[in-house]
Amino acid sequence: MAHPRRWFLALIVLLVIAGAAALYWAFDGVISAEALEARIAGLGVWAPVGFVLLYGVATVVMVPGSLFDLIGGALFGPYFGSALNLAGGSLGAALAFLVARYVARDWVEARAGPRTKGIVGSVDRDGWQFVAFVRLVPIFPYNVLNYLLGLTHIPFVHYLLATIVFMMPSTFIYTWIGVAGREAIAGNANNLRYALLALGLLAVMLMVPRFYKRWRAG
Repeated sequence: MAHPRRWFLALIVLLVIAGAAALYWAFDGVISAEALEARIAGLGVWAPVGFVLLYGVATVVMVPGSLFDLIGGALFGPYFGSALNLAGGSLGAALAFLVARYVARDWVEARAGPRTKGIVGSVDRDGWQFVAFVRLVPIFPYNVLNYLLGLTHIPFVHYLLATIVFMMPSTFIYTWIGVAGREAIAGNANNLRYALLALGLLAVMLMVPRFYKRWRAG
């Protein structure tokens, strides 16, 4: 009987191929912002649902989440796009965590190397607070961290809730940058407002490590 990891990898490959085919079918021939908006509106509820599912699968196969955040902002706008990006990123983080914990633990441990011990020790000491910190401050790459945290003893619910709540700032930042890019391409002056807002949120995020160190010291 084939190892469960092989079945999982085969499933992921099929889902990626299916997602690529669906994107080609949905957006073939779209050459302008107006045509893109019309195509998305024509897809109805399947556009946001498909985007969230594709985001989740792409996260499992290590596609950078920031890329999807930019696309989500450009396709769905600042508010709906942020919600969809957060849903897709959280789905992908949950799937990768469960894969590392229940499906391919040995494989992840072998490739993580010495980093595993440090992550496990930090999570055992700080629990969800460690997850909150590394979501706010990207010390480790987002996709890698999902798998590493699956090797720890943190309860899945604590991991998921901390991920959803503390991934919001970075999700909003990249989403609004995506919106700013779309507005700039369309020649709309609103792109400056979105860009300034994203840069302001980024400045706040850069202050998080200092506040965290003071809080730990206190």
